[in-house]
Amino acid sequence: MTTFTQSVPRIRIRTVVLWTLQLLAAGMFLMSGTFKVTGVPIMVQMFDAIGVGQWFRYATGTIELAGALLLLVPSLALLGAVLLTATMGGAAITHLFVIGGSPATALVLLAATATIAWLRRSER
Repeated sequence: MTTFTQSVPRIRIRTVVLWTLQLLAAGMFLMSGTFKVTGVPIMVQMFDAIGVGQWFRYATGTIELAGALLLLVPSLALLGAVLLTATMGGAAITHLFVIGGSPATALVLLAATATIAWLRRSER
């Protein structure tokens, strides 16, 4: 009986933490993806500095928007988290080795999406 009562609060805490991370990450990626696909000048400049072409800005923005929406669907959240974790890994590497600047935001989002993927891994 004690084990059951101790596990219920843990499950609730895990669920609250997971949904909080998912909602915050989804909000950040919806904002960032929208900035990219709508051509906010700072995004256009950043992708000019990357040097691959503006198509990459649209592709990245679309991935971020799709990943954010996937985070909001429980059965698809693992897929969204994995997709966004890979995207943020690429973003961090790009900041470190290509365009400069701080990779802090990318690393925080990488940690958040990797945590979501880890917590959702049993749902595969």
